[in-house]
Amino acid sequence: MANISVNDISVVGEVSHHEAAASDWKRYFSFSTDHKVIGIQYIVTAFFLFLIGGIFAMVIRGELITPESDLIDRTVYNAMFTMHGTVMLFGWTFPVLAGFANYLVPLMIGAQDMAFPRLNAVAFWMVPVAAILLMVSFLVPGGPAQAGWWSYPPISLQNPTGHLINGEFIWLLAVAVSGVSSIMGAVNFVTTIFKMRAPGMTFFRMPVFVWAVLSAQIIQLFGLPVLTAGAVMLLFDLTVGTSFFNPVKGGDPILFQHFFWFYSHPAVYVIILPVFGIFSEIFPTFSRKPLFGYKVVAISSLVIAGVSGIVWVHHLFVSGTPAWMRLLFMLTTMFVSVPTGIKVFAWTATIWGGKLRFDTPMLFAFGALILFVFAGITGITLSSVPIDVHVNNTYYVVGHFHYVLYGTVTMGLYAAIYYWFPKMTGRMYYEGWGKLHFWLAFIGTNLNFFPMHPLGLQGMLRRVSSYAPEYEMWNIIASIGAFLLGMSTLPFIINMVAAWMHGPKAPNNPWRAIGLEWLVSSPPPVENFEELPIVVSEPYGYGKSEPLVAKH
Repeated sequence: MANISVNDISVVGEVSHHEAAASDWKRYFSFSTDHKVIGIQYIVTAFFLFLIGGIFAMVIRGELITPESDLIDRTVYNAMFTMHGTVMLFGWTFPVLAGFANYLVPLMIGAQDMAFPRLNAVAFWMVPVAAILLMVSFLVPGGPAQAGWWSYPPISLQNPTGHLINGEFIWLLAVAVSGVSSIMGAVNFVTTIFKMRAPGMTFFRMPVFVWAVLSAQIIQLFGLPVLTAGAVMLLFDLTVGTSFFNPVKGGDPILFQHFFWFYSHPAVYVIILPVFGIFSEIFPTFSRKPLFGYKVVAISSLVIAGVSGIVWVHHLFVSGTPAWMRLLFMLTTMFVSVPTGIKVFAWTATIWGGKLRFDTPMLFAFGALILFVFAGITGITLSSVPIDVHVNNTYYVVGHFHYVLYGTVTMGLYAAIYYWFPKMTGRMYYEGWGKLHFWLAFIGTNLNFFPMHPLGLQGMLRRVSSYAPEYEMWNIIASIGAFLLGMSTLPFIINMVAAWMHGPKAPNNPWRAIGLEWLVSSPPPVENFEELPIVVSEPYGYGKSEPLVAKH
């Protein structure tokens, strides 16, 4: 049995570049069962929805650049911030992360495809259906959904037009379809990781990205049915007159908040855990060092998944929550900082003293880590009951949330796109355009979201289209940052389109990275591996002499 190093790319029966590319663009519009095609379908679809959500955000910031409500009607404003939050969560973050997981997990564990390829395809095609429903909900004659992405009753049960088929009704259908799609994906990922690993691929030889996906999908399986059930119950209240959450008929609107946040706060970890996995792949590669504390970093993802199920009540500190419950969930929320802190220290130790290369993927990952540390500090402050009661429902919460969801997650996703773009397309992106994109996005992120913290501490409420004049300066800065963020997508789009069509041919392993996905051609062949690899060592063996895999 011959040992194979990371640079021996012929290890797994490489096919020709032409065969690997399978370049018929029509397959991306078909009911493909190839996990790589499905992964790219998810990513591209999600990015189009990201642009739509970004347009909503720029209109909102255009309204908020002046204290008066003078750009759009208040009803349209309410509908736009509802759609912005919904599209960014259910149309961007969940699908794009599902796309990366689809593309990478089978390659990283040495599998030829996902466990249930047809179920995988069905799960993807439910995403465009949910997206179409969301867009329709914004345009129906009965009026758009205006209750925010959380859709709290009794506001979400109001129906001033009297139309049965109104925006809220269709919005709830879209959320339910998206939930079912994610549950199907979770079943597929967990089964694939448990049952389809290559010979020798023990759990502690899996890359941290796979651990992160596994942990996130376990949260999906336990939490998402609760949100889906709450959405269906709210739909019944809205359409057939049940009284689960309607206080006029004896229902309990606070119960819906429990249904909603039991999943929707763990959903933050569903979103951010795979991004932590992305950091754990990129930092060792561009530092040329093994990931510090690999096993502890891997297990910390499972710890985060476990703790995520006992933190949701911190969203209800001002909803009549008993004092003992406030104290309990304050402590559990603070405890999440322990496993996340372990990860931050491990990444710092990995980078420290390394032979750093600040190519575009590393820039985005490093920038996202800096923004995450700031988001973590504000998150700890929000877990404290006295501070949370003071700033609840203010822009301080919005600033924290967006440092997590844009500063960490979206910047981390950009790092992933640049890092695996050569593997997915067989082409290299243009480095100059990538670095321009990073600096515009990093500066825009801070200009947009940092001012929300002093605004919140001063008492400016969220979800308003007009405000007191003393808040104007910070809002002007935030709006300039939002417009800069919008502009930052232009060099990214130019780079991706030009590189995919005309970029230089990428070598199979342009980063000299260690991992099974880098041991096949770029793009990979249809079934990934002609012969399944035999894994003989842990990942992240930078600077070590041990081989990653062995050949039959």
